[in-house]
Amino acid sequence: MLTVLASSWALLLGIMLLMMGNGIQGTLLGVRGGIEGFSAAEMSYVMAGYYAGFLLGSRLAPDMIRRVGHIRVFSALGSLISAVLVLYPVAPDWIAWAALRAVIGFCFCGVYITAESWLNNSATNETRGQALSLYMIVQMIGMIASQALMNVADPAGFELFILPSVLVSLAFMPILLTAAPAPSFESTAPLSFARLFQASPLGCVGMFLLGGIYAALFGMAAVWGSEAGLTVGQISTYVALIFVGGLISQYPIGFASDRFGRRRIILGLGLAGAAVALLAAALPLHAVVVFAIGIALGGIANPLYALLLAYTNDFLDNSDMAAASAGLIFINGLGAIGGPILTGWLMVRFGADAYFLFMGVLFLALAGYAAWRMTRRSVLGPAVPSGIAVMSTSASAIAVEAAMEAREGRARAASGPGH
Repeated sequence: MLTVLASSWALLLGIMLLMMGNGIQGTLLGVRGGIEGFSAAEMSYVMAGYYAGFLLGSRLAPDMIRRVGHIRVFSALGSLISAVLVLYPVAPDWIAWAALRAVIGFCFCGVYITAESWLNNSATNETRGQALSLYMIVQMIGMIASQALMNVADPAGFELFILPSVLVSLAFMPILLTAAPAPSFESTAPLSFARLFQASPLGCVGMFLLGGIYAALFGMAAVWGSEAGLTVGQISTYVALIFVGGLISQYPIGFASDRFGRRRIILGLGLAGAAVALLAAALPLHAVVVFAIGIALGGIANPLYALLLAYTNDFLDNSDMAAASAGLIFINGLGAIGGPILTGWLMVRFGADAYFLFMGVLFLALAGYAAWRMTRRSVLGPAVPSGIAVMSTSASAIAVEAAMEAREGRARAASGPGH
C-alpha cells in the first residue's frame, strides 16, 4: 500500500482536491437555491443537470481524449469547471444553473476518465487492487472534507463559490506535473442492452433503480435540508455522514456477499433501506435522528453499487466484464437523471418528507425485484465467488473495468496454479 501511495500520491492528491471541489458545489447549490427562493421542483432540474451532463460525457469524453490527448482534454475541462463554478452567483436563475450544472457534469466525467486512466496505467497487475482501494478512500475523504468547508463562509455570498473553483484549479497541478506518462486510451463499447439484461435482469433493473436512489440521496440532500429548515451545518454534516456510512460498510458487506450470496444481501439491503427511509419520513427531525439516518442510508446505498456490478459479472465471461460495466454505468446514469426531478415534484406536492418516501419506494422495488428473481433463477452465482470489487459511485467505466481486472486477478491467485 505504501509503495502504491509513493508512486501515485500526486494523482491521488489531485483526485481528492477534485472531490472536495465537486462536493462543495453540490451541497452549496441546494442551500443557495433556498436562499434565492427557488422551489424544490426548480432545484430538482438543476440537480438533474449534473447527471445528464455526466451521462453525455461518458459517451463523448473518450472520443475527445483519443483525438487530442489526455493533457489537452484534462486542461480544457479543468479550466471550464473553474469558470463555471464562479458563474453560479452571477446568474441566479434556475434555468441557467441547470445548464451550468450539466456543463459541470460533462466536465467532471471527462476529468474522472482522464485521471482514472492515468492511475490505472501507473499501477501493475500486482498493485492495481491496492491502487483502486486508495482511490476510493481518497474520494470519500474528499467528499467528507468538502462538507466541512461548507461552514467557513456565508452561502449567501461569493466566497463558497470561489473556494471550489480554487480547489479544482489546484487539483490539476499535481496531476499535470506528475512524472507518470499519459497512458494510451482505449474505451470499451458496452454490451447490447438485450445481452446485458439476458445475463443479469437484476443487475440491469437494480442499477436503474439505484441511479434514482443515488441521485435523490446525494443530489437532493441539500434541497431537502433547506426545505426542512435545517441549518447549513446540519445539512453539511448530514451529507458528510452519508459518505462516512458508505466508507464504513463497503468492505463488511462485500465480505458477507461473497459468503452468503449476493442476491440475499441485495434483498436484505433493499429491505433495510426501505425501512430506514420510510421511518425517516415519520420521525421528527432532531439533529441526532438526521445524522443517524445519514449514516444508515449511506451505509446501505453505497455498497449496492459494487454488489450489483459484482453480481452481474458473476454470470459473464471475463472477456465481457469490461463491456458490461460500461453498460451498467450507462443504465445507472439513466436512472439518475430522473431521480432528482421526481423527488422535487413529490416534495412540492407532498412536502419535504417525500425525499425519504421516494427513496423508500425505490429501495422496496429493488428488494421486491430481487426476491422475484430468486424464484426465477436458482443459481446465485459461481461456485467460488471471485470477490467484490469495491468502487465509488462516482467512478467512471475506466476505474470500474480496472477494479474488475483486479478482482479476477485476486480470484486466479486464490484458486492456485493450474486454474
